[in-house]
Amino acid sequence: MSLDNLVGISLEKIKPDAVVIRRLMSAAQRNIADAHMMEISAENRFDAAYKAIMQLANVALQANGFRTLTSKPGHHMTMIQTLNQTIGVNQQTVIVLDALRKQRNVADYSGDLVPISAVEECLSNAEALLQSVVDWLEINQPSLIR
Repeated sequence: MSLDNLVGISLEKIKPDAVVIRRLMSAAQRNIADAHMMEISAENRFDAAYKAIMQLANVALQANGFRTLTSKPGHHMTMIQTLNQTIGVNQQTVIVLDALRKQRNVADYSGDLVPISAVEECLSNAEALLQSVVDWLEINQPSLIR
């Protein structure tokens, strides 16, 4: 299914905005830095890393001229699952990122503790996604980040 097929269902078309893209990139970098802070709880570190993943997935969509309809349920899932189409993230990575989304939901809605291993997994995936987004932008949409 193409991204255009999702317009009106879970996405809307937008004009990519360099200012918004740069702000989201900066926010993701700050969240990754926060996720490295050992002084805060594992849950907050995980949340910061997960938030960076969402911000980067949002950048990927917006750089391609789309945004999720946040009034519809499942916008986090949509952002993650479109990464293959937006910046060419492989399917295995999409599966891992979606598992992290599910883990975040369990922790948020059940109060479960987040193990350090999950924090490390989320953080390493956030850092890898940051690099993938930067690489894609530099090749495909350099004006959005310069």
